[in-house]
Amino acid sequence: MRPTSGSARSRTRSHRLITDSAVAAVLTAASLALILLVDADLAARWRGVPSVGTRGPEALGLVLAALCTLPVALRRRCPLAALAFVAVPEVALQALDQNPGLAGVAALILLYSAAAHRGLAISLVALAVTGLAYAVGALLGDQPLSWTDHTIVVVLTMLCWTGGRSVRLRRAYLAELVDRTDRLERAREADTRAARAEERSRIARELHDVVAHHVSVMTVQAAAARKMLSVKPDVARDALSAIEEMGRTAMAEMRSIVGVLRTDGPAERGPQPGMQDVPTLVDQMREAGLRTQLSVEDGAGGDRPVLPPGVDLAAYRLIQEALTNSLRHAGPAARAWVTVRRESGELLVHVEDDGRGPAPEPELPGRTGHGLVGIKERVALYGGVLRIGPRDGGGFEVSARFPLKDR
Repeated sequence: MRPTSGSARSRTRSHRLITDSAVAAVLTAASLALILLVDADLAARWRGVPSVGTRGPEALGLVLAALCTLPVALRRRCPLAALAFVAVPEVALQALDQNPGLAGVAALILLYSAAAHRGLAISLVALAVTGLAYAVGALLGDQPLSWTDHTIVVVLTMLCWTGGRSVRLRRAYLAELVDRTDRLERAREADTRAARAEERSRIARELHDVVAHHVSVMTVQAAAARKMLSVKPDVARDALSAIEEMGRTAMAEMRSIVGVLRTDGPAERGPQPGMQDVPTLVDQMREAGLRTQLSVEDGAGGDRPVLPPGVDLAAYRLIQEALTNSLRHAGPAARAWVTVRRESGELLVHVEDDGRGPAPEPELPGRTGHGLVGIKERVALYGGVLRIGPRDGGGFEVSARFPLKDR
């Protein structure tokens, strides 16, 4: 079972408290040892010589010296409060003319901790407390300090404060870099998911267009072959041959589309159909029984740039889906017209029939065909304008205008 972030944070705080407590204990021991070893009165007593004019380390002085260093254990939890607590016994030692030991070192450690672990306002307050404590102690002390001593103290104080602020700013900078990296990683994952979803949607549209068209044509031809099987075997044989060819074409296109989903090797990518394949598509619809006429008009003159690949495929799929719907819904005696007009700034694709139009499916009255949704998405993707609806005088029409950018 993985530990929660709260328990991990609690263990980290406990570890830091133990470490800081050990530092405080070592600093306190060193401070007391320094006081005992350098005290002149104690040295004189050790030599058996009575001291004159000297004061030994009183018990109160040792307690105050210990109180100056023990708060270092709280240097990361509450450094400002610890620093303020240290200032009181330190000033008292100066007033009593007792050796403060390493009280100054403890104050510098707490000042550094306040600057490194707290904000600018608290660090400035800590700097002010340190300066105030030093000034009061210097005024209450019996021995005046030189300007050199004052300069050294000020330099050390500012170095500790500046070092703590630098560490805090560096830590904040690294945390910002980590956070920015996490955000970029999440954004990259979101972009990857969006790209995958878009690719799945594109593949679904392509599969629908291929399957709907070829299966519809094969169904119509199979029905015609069944009717002509006993009357005109030759016609039925031709229809079955067309079904076989249509099935192979559908399998080839689906294999090309599904190839992009393979992960065990490079996908098999074939050329996508385009407007140059519209005459072949019209011939297939004629063979399936839909009387179709194709009209290609060039309003931009003979010298025109090649259509963009996306627009080329979208226009072809639109014609394919519209003719497939005419074949399925317009009726056996219907006729269809395909008009493609290329102008200077746009491509017009118009497909209409004179049949009865698409009939709603009784078992699923509220169902929306995926083919029409795919057409709308394709046209909208390239900034086109689409019109789908009944035709004046009967029948159904699909019309789209694709804007073309001059190259």
